[in-house]
Amino acid sequence: MKIEEEIKQNIFRNSHQKAGINLHFTYQWLINKYKNYFKPYGITLQQYNILRILKGQYPKSISGTDVKVRMLDKSSDVSRLFQRLIQKKLVNKNISTSDKRSKDIIISEKGIALLLAIDSNAISLDHIIGSLSEKEAALLSDLLDKCREK
Repeated sequence: MKIEEEIKQNIFRNSHQKAGINLHFTYQWLINKYKNYFKPYGITLQQYNILRILKGQYPKSISGTDVKVRMLDKSSDVSRLFQRLIQKKLVNKNISTSDKRSKDIIISEKGIALLLAIDSNAISLDHIIGSLSEKEAALLSDLLDKCREK
């Protein structure tokens, strides 16, 4: 459905404003799809992002600060997210050996198992934007990269 139909507005200052509004609307739409996808697994999109970062580091640990730098949502409250993941036994937190004031985070075996379960059905996650061909998805990704160049 066209953005004009979605928001019931067809007057825009210019194509750039229309594209920005469309991008924001689509972002919210996509976030809602992801929330629904992760709900059965008992985690949020931000928690999934942290688990993916930690799995990429495994078997090494990583500081909370380094996790925050790598997150997609930079405004996330990483400390709160870590606490929830620790409560769910998906990650472990240890005092850093190099800096006693810092904490190192490592994904647990349970966290790895959860990611494997999520990833076994990840094709449905990819198909959230499945109306795009491979070529169109690659072009969209390139165009989004180009938007951030300026």
